[in-house]
Amino acid sequence: MKNLIIITGLIIGLFTPSLLIAVERAPRISDKEIVERLTRLEEGQKNLEKRFDDLRSEINSRFDDVNRRIDDLRSEMNGRFNTLEWMIGLFITISLVILGFVLRMQWQMHRRQTRMETTLETHKDELSFLKGLIEKLLPPKDVL
Repeated sequence: MKNLIIITGLIIGLFTPSLLIAVERAPRISDKEIVERLTRLEEGQKNLEKRFDDLRSEINSRFDDVNRRIDDLRSEMNGRFNTLEWMIGLFITISLVILGFVLRMQWQMHRRQTRMETTLETHKDELSFLKGLIEKLLPPKDVL
């Protein structure tokens, strides 16, 4: 315990003078120098504000250019979509016309086939009737 107090005392004794030496006195500044420095700071502040205003106006002009370009691209894109819409509408219309034509042709062919089947059925009935008449009119096979 006694050694700890001695070591602590030595450390405090060694570092205290160096801490006092580290503090440096600033030279006295006159009022005139303060005023000159303040005016220079104000001029620098005005120059910075002017540069910021110039940058702000340049950014706004570029922003307007970008907005104008985006509007041009949007109108061009809308034009292409309108063209695409017309092309798709035309394709659908042509497809429906062709489908209608094919369905009409199929319906007509079905109608013709039905008529032909009816006609053939009639002819078959007539032929079987005539065959029956001929068989009745012919003499039996054994007789001749």
